Amino acid sequence: MSEDVRGWLTPRAVAAEAGVSQEFDLSQCVREPIHLLGGVQSYGALVAARLDDAVVDTVSRNAADVLGRAAGELVGRPFTELIGDEQWALAMESASVVEDAVGPAAPGPDGGAAPGGQDGGGGQAGGAGGGQDGPASSGVLPMTLAGEGEGGPRSYDVTVHRSGGLLVLEFEPRATGGPFVFQNFYPKVRRALQKLQGASDVTECCAAAVREVQALTGYDRVVAYRFDGRDGPGQVIAEARNEGREPWLGLWFPASDIPPQARRLYARNWIRVIGDVDDRTAGLLPELREETGRPLDLSASVLRTVSGYHLEYLRNIGVASSMSVSLLHDGELWGLIACHGDEPRLLTPEVRAACEFFGIALSLQLAAVAGREEADELARNRRTLATLLARLASPAPDALMRPGSGLAELLSADGAVLLRGTETLTAGDRLPDALPGLLAQLAREAPVGEVWSTDRLPEALGLETEEAEEQGIPAGLLFLPFNRDGDLLAWWRHEQPAPREWAADPARPVRTGPGGERLTPRGSAAVYRATVRGRSMPWTPAQRVVAAELWREVSGLLSRQVVALEARNTELSRTNEDLDSFAHAAAHDLKEPLRGISNAAAFIVEDAGAVLDATSLRRLTTVRRLAERMDGLLDSLLHFSRLGQVGLEREALSVDEVLDDALEVAGGRLAERGVMLVRPAALPRLRADRERLREVLENLLVNAAKYAADEGTGERRVWIEAVRVPEAEAEDGTGGGAGSTVGTTGDDADAGTVTALVVRDNGIGIPAAQQADVLQLFRRLHRRDERGGGSGVGLAVVKRIVERHGGRLWLESPAAAPDPDCGGGPGTAVWFTLGEQP
Repeated sequence: MSEDVRGWLTPRAVAAEAGVSQEFDLSQCVREPIHLLGGVQSYGALVAARLDDAVVDTVSRNAADVLGRAAGELVGRPFTELIGDEQWALAMESASVVEDAVGPAAPGPDGGAAPGGQDGGGGQAGGAGGGQDGPASSGVLPMTLAGEGEGGPRSYDVTVHRSGGLLVLEFEPRATGGPFVFQNFYPKVRRALQKLQGASDVTECCAAAVREVQALTGYDRVVAYRFDGRDGPGQVIAEARNEGREPWLGLWFPASDIPPQARRLYARNWIRVIGDVDDRTAGLLPELREETGRPLDLSASVLRTVSGYHLEYLRNIGVASSMSVSLLHDGELWGLIACHGDEPRLLTPEVRAACEFFGIALSLQLAAVAGREEADELARNRRTLATLLARLASPAPDALMRPGSGLAELLSADGAVLLRGTETLTAGDRLPDALPGLLAQLAREAPVGEVWSTDRLPEALGLETEEAEEQGIPAGLLFLPFNRDGDLLAWWRHEQPAPREWAADPARPVRTGPGGERLTPRGSAAVYRATVRGRSMPWTPAQRVVAAELWREVSGLLSRQVVALEARNTELSRTNEDLDSFAHAAAHDLKEPLRGISNAAAFIVEDAGAVLDATSLRRLTTVRRLAERMDGLLDSLLHFSRLGQVGLEREALSVDEVLDDALEVAGGRLAERGVMLVRPAALPRLRADRERLREVLENLLVNAAKYAADEGTGERRVWIEAVRVPEAEAEDGTGGGAGSTVGTTGDDADAGTVTALVVRDNGIGIPAAQQADVLQLFRRLHRRDERGGGSGVGLAVVKRIVERHGGRLWLESPAAAPDPDCGGGPGTAVWFTLGEQP
């Protein structure tokens, strides 16, 4: 079986094929070129002549019976010899008028039949052709041929259309009652259309239509058949039948009954009539055209012969004649009116024209009814949207996602989600776990600002319903991307199982039947009840429109928010620069008078110390001490401000080497306090500014010495190591000790993790409520003369250096010491990352 055939055959259909007669090949139905079957129904005759010189190219072999001239006598001869110049000119004019009105006829694929319409493998067949889309164009005119002998002149109704460079004429002997006249069928159609005008919905409209078509044609059963989506199955939604026939109303027919090729043909031909399923096909002469090497293209032919597969199907369900009328909506095949007769039935061109005109008018009426329903729904949804936007407490998009906003209810969805940068905001039910990742994947291919929707998401992803359930994928999804960065607004719906009654087991679309070796008859006697899963309630056109309108509103809010944020960031950046400059200038300018104050106090003590009383000397000494302390604070402020102005010189370096440099200063302080440094493993190589990283480690080690546990509480220690922590935890400063130790090369790094350095001690610890305070400038938890003194700048400097590297810093205290036998206090662990590493 070819790959193109397998493209529409489901695995179940292929399996079903394998379970029937070895002679049956379902793929033949798909490949059968029905528009090139090389024959016509024998009650009429076909002649195709060249447009430029009227020379006959192809003739049906029954020409002698129908036209009184043998086919062999006509091929290669001017057709005007038979019909005359005047009638040839009328035929040319008729074809031109129709073509100008509706566009050129186009060849195309043929096939398919469900409750029984156009030919195609009885419920299964297809075919292939080519050419542009568009309704087939043809005209009908009366014509008379001179007769020989007793018969005299013969009268015909002739259907005319163009096919490439040929003019195709199809002759049907005229029934009694005169030639085709518009006024003869218009009153019937007008009355029928008047019956449709009072219909309030689509089902009522179709119910009226099938009754009127049955009255126009006399068929024993007429049904209206609606497709569930472009390529989905179909359901009988209205039926008119004579007494004694089993009901089909409400039954579903598998999608494989009418494959895509057949649906395209239905969209190109408004009407198709089969007069007698036992008709003897009249072949064409020549069988293959010399110009193309193929049979004449009969895509637009009213007499075109019928696929053997479809004829077998009709016989299996006891049908002797049939007609189908296409129903279109926005150029797409919406459904069919299918007619079945118990006896052979030939419809005159007048009746066919009436049915075709009725089908066109019914399509317009259905579109009007659907349009009215959509307009009413859209008006309701717009009122709801206006109310939703009006009651928002804030113009920010986040307000849409707050409880009670009504965002999910706007589209009758179970939930909604707004993805914006790293934020995921939801409304309605709990967000399915798999949905954010799936949305990111789908949004990469979806056009920005266009609605993407499906009510059968598992099917669209190629998943079985059970697989989708296991992965937490909803059944319905509608979303609109804001940009190419993954920002989007989406709604989802849970599965809504739908019970259906099928005219055949959808799991076995092909079975042998009593009237033939291939296809099974369909009908209520074989009703198969099954539940369709993996689908939600469908999204309506009105819901898609209002979703797009809300998207435009939110998009505008986001744009204004981005502009405002950029303006605030620019202002903040300028303010920070001003503050850095101010801090540097202020500290530098204040140092000069401070030195003057300190020096003046020293000179007073030196020059007049002998005559001053003890109180004055103490006060002067205090002035000098405070000036020196202020000088130290200004030095710290100068250093802190420079950190925001001086660029970083990143390089790949060994953290172990930088730690050794830091110990030249901090090592003595650790030794004074009796604190032992523990290095459990070699530290990795990282990219950082060497001097700034040295300063970070030096500050943290000195702090560990300052805040070591009191004497008598056990051995004092400080540990330093590198640990892999989840990236998300590092971003929000919640990473902890659950990571894995990193070696010197960092080769064991896992995806989604980053390297964090941690300096951990078993000292006095920092209460959780005060951890944010100690990272502020000039903040200490003890008096300035306790725990070795200090200005309270060290951790603020550390934090600023880490953030300049693009990293994060966070604290843990109390922290469990790695060695349970070491004793000591609850301790503090300072974690920090150094930004992106190659």
